[in-house]
Amino acid sequence: MFEDSTFESSNRIKKTNWWMIATAILNLSILAVMILIPLLYPEALPKAAMTTLLVAPPPPPPPPPPPPPEVHVVQVKPQMMNNQLTAPTKIPKDIKMVAEKEAPPSSGFGVAGMDMGGGASGGVIGSVFGSGAPKPVVKAETPKKIAISSGVAAGNLIQKVQPIYPPIAKAARQQGTVVLHATISKSGTIENLQVVSGNAMLQQAALDAVRNWRYKPYLLNGDPVEVDTTINVVFNLGG
Repeated sequence: MFEDSTFESSNRIKKTNWWMIATAILNLSILAVMILIPLLYPEALPKAAMTTLLVAPPPPPPPPPPPPPEVHVVQVKPQMMNNQLTAPTKIPKDIKMVAEKEAPPSSGFGVAGMDMGGGASGGVIGSVFGSGAPKPVVKAETPKKIAISSGVAAGNLIQKVQPIYPPIAKAARQQGTVVLHATISKSGTIENLQVVSGNAMLQQAALDAVRNWRYKPYLLNGDPVEVDTTINVVFNLGG
């Protein structure tokens, strides 16, 4: 034991110091490797630890809103003194507005000679006492001319003259329908007869026949009126 404390044991002391230095270097190297590996390879760390470290904590909930201030409504009651209204003794800060109900409709009754809002005097009286008189009957004005379909016009036909088949059209084996536009007067006669469509060989024969047709007057609200309509004249070689 005393040999370690003498100068003769200096070689042993130097040998011991080298082992300590080597051990310290080894421990520091291991510690550095353990620190550098997570920094160079972050995927080596546990996912739960990474999630805990990277996810920010949720923000704190907002504070509850303050309660609304209480409103004290003070109703001012009129004070009566000797059947007269008097002013209140104090003016409240908050006054409650009370909506008045709508006034009932006027009955239309007035007094003779009274001016109702600047109108003619006696006008209300005339409306009251004249209520028993019969009301005038308003009758709609009958239109001068209306349009009806060919089917409705055919139902009012009372005299029909068959057209004469043109010999040239019969020889040429021409047949078909001639469409005419006509105005039926209030008396039922044909006016303003015009060709709309059809074979040219058959048009004149159709015009000559339809001019002699007669219709019952078309009534609207009990009054006869003129009507515009179309008339179909059929030419058929088979009869």
